[in-house]
Amino acid sequence: MSNDDLVKKKEENEQVLVVKKTLAQEFFDFLKTFGIIGLALAFVIGQAASGLVTSLVNDIVDPLIGLFLPAGSLDSLSAKVTNISGGITEFKYGHLLSSIIDFLIIALVVFIAYKQLSRFKLVDDKTIPEEKK
Repeated sequence: MSNDDLVKKKEENEQVLVVKKTLAQEFFDFLKTFGIIGLALAFVIGQAASGLVTSLVNDIVDPLIGLFLPAGSLDSLSAKVTNISGGITEFKYGHLLSSIIDFLIIALVVFIAYKQLSRFKLVDDKTIPEEKK
């Protein structure tokens, strides 16, 4: 008898014990493996922070900028153009400017958080070029 024949006989004689997991156990293993709980928490906190920044822009930044605008408010900025049929079309770009300010503040906060986390080695700093081996 060769080694291969012995391995086959041994496999035939051994019973493999397979533990059947319940759907709930598989689900919780999935959540642990892919870090879904942490992702969900980050999403909820991100939504709350976004609402906070949006409120800051709408309630504080826009009125401050509005002090220096003839319209009195950033949201009320618009451009009126006469269209080809003689009607007036209004482009309200003030809300777009508010959204851009909102985005820039959120991007700045995320950037500062990333730099702090990479400083304490809690995340890998992707801005540093990797050494070639």
